[in-house]
Amino acid sequence: MSIETSLSLSELNNRIAILRDNIRQLIEQAAAASGAEVEERISQRIEQQNAELEKLVAARDAMTGGSP
Repeated sequence: MSIETSLSLSELNNRIAILRDNIRQLIEQAAAASGAEVEERISQRIEQQNAELEKLVAARDAMTGGSP
């Protein structure tokens, strides 16, 4: 059983909100960043957060039949 399926709908929604905020903050950091290494690190983190977000949204959709 994955962690996504062991969470309640409320917990999934909370984690989704946190991830969306993290992504927003990372995008802001990327806009202000200078230097290829910093930009690459932020880009990788955004990709990781987006992948986790997709998993949680899919788990929530499976619980609710696709409604947000």
